[in-house]
Amino acid sequence: MVVSQGRSPSAQETFLQMAQAAGLRSRLLVTIGLLVLVRLGVYIPVPGIDRAAFSDFVQNGGAGGVLGFLDIIGGGGLSLVGIFALGILPFINASIIMQLLTAAIPALEDLQKNEGEAGRRKISQVTRYVAFGWTIVQSTMLSSFLLRDFAYDFGVPFVVETVIALTAGSMFVMWVGELITERGLGNGASLLIFLNIVSSLPRILGDTVDVAQTGGREEIGGIVILFLVFIATIIGIVFVQEGTRRIPIVSARRQVGRKLYLEKSNYLPLRLNQGGVMPIIFASSMLIIPLSLVQYIRNPAFAEFMSRNFTPTSPLYILVYLVMIVFFSYFYASLVVNPEDMSKNLKKMGASIPGIRPGRATTDYIGKVLNRLTFLGAIFLGLVAVVPSLVESATRVSTFNGFGATSLLILVGVAIDTAKQIQTYVISQRYEGMVKQ
Repeated sequence: MVVSQGRSPSAQETFLQMAQAAGLRSRLLVTIGLLVLVRLGVYIPVPGIDRAAFSDFVQNGGAGGVLGFLDIIGGGGLSLVGIFALGILPFINASIIMQLLTAAIPALEDLQKNEGEAGRRKISQVTRYVAFGWTIVQSTMLSSFLLRDFAYDFGVPFVVETVIALTAGSMFVMWVGELITERGLGNGASLLIFLNIVSSLPRILGDTVDVAQTGGREEIGGIVILFLVFIATIIGIVFVQEGTRRIPIVSARRQVGRKLYLEKSNYLPLRLNQGGVMPIIFASSMLIIPLSLVQYIRNPAFAEFMSRNFTPTSPLYILVYLVMIVFFSYFYASLVVNPEDMSKNLKKMGASIPGIRPGRATTDYIGKVLNRLTFLGAIFLGLVAVVPSLVESATRVSTFNGFGATSLLILVGVAIDTAKQIQTYVISQRYEGMVKQ
């Protein structure tokens, strides 16, 4: 195949390389095999539980719909109470905790920035320990909840056995995710969540088709409106995920001997959404805490307040959700981009922004642009998080219970990142073929 060195690989070239290139093909097969293995583990049940009753409880919006959302992220493992019920979520939570600690503790920040690959390996090891501890906490809470209402056998042995099974399953899934990242295609943890969400789509679409067949014009109209909203949301997510503000920069003239190198124009890309899906995930995780307390605090007044004011369509819930999304958007933007470091790097390279003096003025300018971009990205994330739930409530279509903005963001974001990595491998194979020729 004759290809152009400068252009991006076409779909035909990508699929051809995936079928013919040994390195890319082996990575693809490893990824598919490990993902299938994890899906099979979801259906291995934890003994001693009335799974039918618990599955009905989850599907009917138990615990304020929180369990329905976690069940979609876990690929149905939670409602089935399989050994992979917790899945990769404890590792994701541990990664969030480590990001917060890295920003707050100077020793961890120095380990990440200045120790290179060895420092990153140490942080990864600490993250695994945090994930192990967090898994024990989550599995203990889940087993205690199951013991109270859905377990056949009562007592401490049931809790201990369930905690051991869920913890071992979650640690195995974490290991598989790291194996996919190392030897497969894409980010392992993200792909596992992507697979879990995709696996729930047939059930959701089947329930929606049943409602459309048995319902009247109002139900069909509501389903059509909801699908249009989801399609518009996906298009908006793609534009925002790929949207960047290009700040022009110029390099100074250099003279080496008798040769004069003229100044070069380039740009500094700043993404519109620096934090990706993380602000929504962390805001959702924080809002799960008060909803989960209802199951453990048997106070009628507290339960009534939460059921009235902390539903996904209540004004208080929406307000708190939007504020937390904006806050965590700025927090993650500060973790990803440091205007002062950017200014120093530009100065070291002999580059500058036209019309902006190097040093403090450049730092302030980049910070000002970053704040505006983060605000626009946070407003978009808030709209994406709230609008599908409001439309679902207005159309009274409940078959998408738990599947909303976060799921869409994860699906689109992971698909884009994985496609880019595959294109990178295809381009590398292209250059290898040119060298061999």
